[in-house]
Order: sequence, then structure tokens, then C-alpha cells
Amino acid sequence: MTNKAAKYINPFTDYGFKRLFGEEPNKDLLLDFLNELLKDQEGEIKEISYLPNERLPISKGDRKAIFDLYCTNEKGEKFIVELQKTKQKYFKDRTLYYSTFPIQEQAIVGQDWNFELKNIYTIAILDFVFDEDKKQPEKFRYDVKLSDIETKKVFYDKLTFIYLEMPKFNKKENELETKFDKWLFVIKNLNKLERIPVELKENIFLKLFQIAEIAKLNKEEFKQYQESLNAYRDIKNSVDTAREEGKIEGKIEGKIEGKIEGKVEGKIEGKVEGKIETAINLLKNNVSFEIIMNSTGLTKEEIEALKEK
Repeated sequence: MTNKAAKYINPFTDYGFKRLFGEEPNKDLLLDFLNELLKDQEGEIKEISYLPNERLPISKGDRKAIFDLYCTNEKGEKFIVELQKTKQKYFKDRTLYYSTFPIQEQAIVGQDWNFELKNIYTIAILDFVFDEDKKQPEKFRYDVKLSDIETKKVFYDKLTFIYLEMPKFNKKENELETKFDKWLFVIKNLNKLERIPVELKENIFLKLFQIAEIAKLNKEEFKQYQESLNAYRDIKNSVDTAREEGKIEGKIEGKIEGKIEGKVEGKIEGKVEGKIETAINLLKNNVSFEIIMNSTGLTKEEIEALKEK
């Protein structure tokens, strides 16, 4: 990995993500990724179909939702896949809100309905780490279901949220143990690679590298990718600049406050100690409280306390 012009597209751009995972000819890439992500709880997904990613509100005046990817499988289960490039204050709220659309869509209108729902999965691929997760640098995957607080057992298993904090995934090529590891490695590092790693020379990844090669984009595709890449860079630069400015301001403020506080505290402590020593010496010579108060600035109560000691 070097700083040369990228050979492959950046999956964290809107265009790059949709090209790899959101186009009909390439849906086998998304199918393979979902199977690796969900195989322990979902089993094998045999087929997926893309659904319109814009979901209109149920009632007039309500907000609509636009998913990055929205699809269903052969069993009618729904999958929302979101790519989030920057930290968003209420992102968890947003994913919960998004999940309400496939829930409501399953309501059968005009006939009796027993409220049985199909599984719904909301998958968030994050290019950031939640603040509350920073103390767990090794944990990058979070599987969330409705659970009982006391027993920790899953109370309802048809609504699943999966968050992948990609900055925490730091495995190198020779450390990739599972196919899921390989998928995460590709998503995180694709635009930094100059060659196809030996560990990724499987048919599904060879297809991905072929689709992702920038040199194979036609003129219009390249234009769309560059626009998407520029938008991504603008967002990242704004975030990085804000972060650096925050660090610099914090350091400057910390140093200034530290110096000021240190000087002030030192002066105050020195003055107070000097006044107390003076007051004690005057007390020993039976000087009146009034003179000691005028000489030291101490209160009558403070001088009385010194006398008692």
C-alpha cells in the first residue's frame, strides 16, 4: 500500500458502494457478504432481490426514508444495508427508525392478519467508532436484539441490528482466518491495494476486484465516481480538520489554564501560608486581634482558630 493513484474504487464512497453491492449484475457479491455475516443465525440465503431504496411515509406529512441498499430474500425477510462515512449523533436512532418501514410494510390490508412478521436485519457498516465503544478496541462487531435485561436472553429474535465499526478491524493479509475476515479486509482496504492479495484469490473476490478497477470505468462512470470521491474527501477533510482543531485548542487551553492555575494557586498558597505564619508570630507576642486582622487580612474567626491550635 502506497500513496500512488488508487487502482481500485473506494467502497466508502456512495458510487463505489452501490457499484459493488447495489447493481443487479453484481448482487452475488452482496449475497455472499450477507451469507458470511448472517450464517450463524440466518442459515444460507439462496436468493436476494433488490427493493426500491426510497420508502415513502405511511401517513401524509411523515418523513420518508432512503436506504443505501434494501433487499429481500426468498423467504420474504428484509435486509437494510447502510454505509455511514462519518459520525452522526443519532445514528442508532436512525437505524431504529429505518427498521420501522419494513415492519409496517408487512401489514396485510383488507383481511384478517395475525401480526406474524418476517425477520428484519439492519446492517450498518461504519467508518467510525461510537464514543461509548472506544474502550473496547478489539470488538468491532455488535449484534443487537431485543433482550431481557435481567436474564440477558433474547426476548424477540426477528429484529436484528448489526453494527460493524470498521476502524477497529486491523487484520493484515496474512491474518485473515475466515471468509468474513476477508470481506471486512476488502471493504476497508480496497482502494489502498495495488494488487490482489493471495488470500483473496477466490472467484467472488476476483469478480469484485474486476468490477472495482478504476481503469475499466467508462467516461460517465469515471465522472460519477470522481464526484462521489470528491464528496467523500470533503466530508473526511471537514471531520479531520474539526478533530485536529479540537485537539490543538484543547492542548493550548490546557497549557494556558494549567500555567495560570499553577501560578495563581502557587501565589495564593504562598500568600496564605505567609499570612498564617505572620499571624502566629503576632499571637505569640500578644498583639491584638484588630492589629493582626489589619496586618494579614485574615478574619477574626480564622485568627481565633489559629490561637486555639
